Amino acid sequence: MKKLDIYIAKQIGVGFLLVALSLMSMLWLTQSLKFVEMVTDKGLPVYLFVEMTSLLMPRVFSILSPIALFVAVMFVYNRLIADSELVVMKAVGISSIVIARAAIMVGVVLAIFNIFVLNYGIPMAESKFRDLEYEVKNSFTKMMLREGAFTSFKNNMTIFIDKFEDDGSVKGILVSDAKKPNEKVVTVAEKGMVEYTDIGPKILLKNGTRQMMNKKSGQFSSMRFDDYVVDFGDVSVSKKKKESVREKSIKELFVEAKNPKVSLKDRRAYKAEAHRRIIAPFFNLIFAMLACVGLLIANFNRRGQGKVITISILSMIVIQAFDMSFANMARRNEWVVCLMYLNCIVPLLVISWLLIKTPSFKKKRTMEDLKNA
Repeated sequence: MKKLDIYIAKQIGVGFLLVALSLMSMLWLTQSLKFVEMVTDKGLPVYLFVEMTSLLMPRVFSILSPIALFVAVMFVYNRLIADSELVVMKAVGISSIVIARAAIMVGVVLAIFNIFVLNYGIPMAESKFRDLEYEVKNSFTKMMLREGAFTSFKNNMTIFIDKFEDDGSVKGILVSDAKKPNEKVVTVAEKGMVEYTDIGPKILLKNGTRQMMNKKSGQFSSMRFDDYVVDFGDVSVSKKKKESVREKSIKELFVEAKNPKVSLKDRRAYKAEAHRRIIAPFFNLIFAMLACVGLLIANFNRRGQGKVITISILSMIVIQAFDMSFANMARRNEWVVCLMYLNCIVPLLVISWLLIKTPSFKKKRTMEDLKNA
């Protein structure tokens, strides 16, 4: 039986990898579109682009893993039927639960792996992504100022940089400041250096000219300077996002759920997320068993197993829909957590009962022979 388990499990594993990688590649492309603007318009380095989009993949994998396994298991067992291998297995007296054992083992392995992904991989990836996102959005010289181009900001400021030096300084600077409606200031300098403060970035200019025009009175003034500071305020500084629910471990989520200083809404969200992480890995096992149970207990049909496959797919969609709905509802009503567990336990018990109670082909023949006798 070990050879049979390895034979089926190997096919399921290959199929899972192909389906999972295909789905993740498509989702990676859709997610990466959000960061294309940072590459084309703000000069985000390609390695940072790849790193940021890759940090989203653990979350995507945890969502796609049960679905990819469902597809792989259903494909493998349906092919076993098409090649008459499954018919031979049943004919020699191998029970449905034994035939399904390979799918169950793969489901258990992926469930264990998803426990690690959900409770360690995703929190670390989300935390790293938040830090990188903050760094990118506030990297004023690298992301916002472009060499040889005019850069405009929302507060009516425009900057032109001729060249970036290796030491971080800039050469050839023009700053047009129209923050005040009745006044326009144009500052030109030979060199400069960007510094960061709590209220935003400032640029220290050296050897330049400052020209001011009062639009209301028409008065014009000009001055030369050796050192001058231009304050950009908060034009490029975005606040670092608050630590999200996904960045916390299960232990931290349960601790925060009991913290009286946290709002009731957040406590419910922490509790719902903690229970979801406990339940989510088991859907790998449930979907693996669901994909093969219909094909194993149904009668062989030469025209194909279209009806069985359709029922299995609909059942998977219903379970997944209930899981998503209950997870959202649990953020508002704590009692819905019980429904989350029922949505996991009931399908698992029903599928297990169907696999165990289904007699082998040999037993069916024996019962028929006894009745005929």
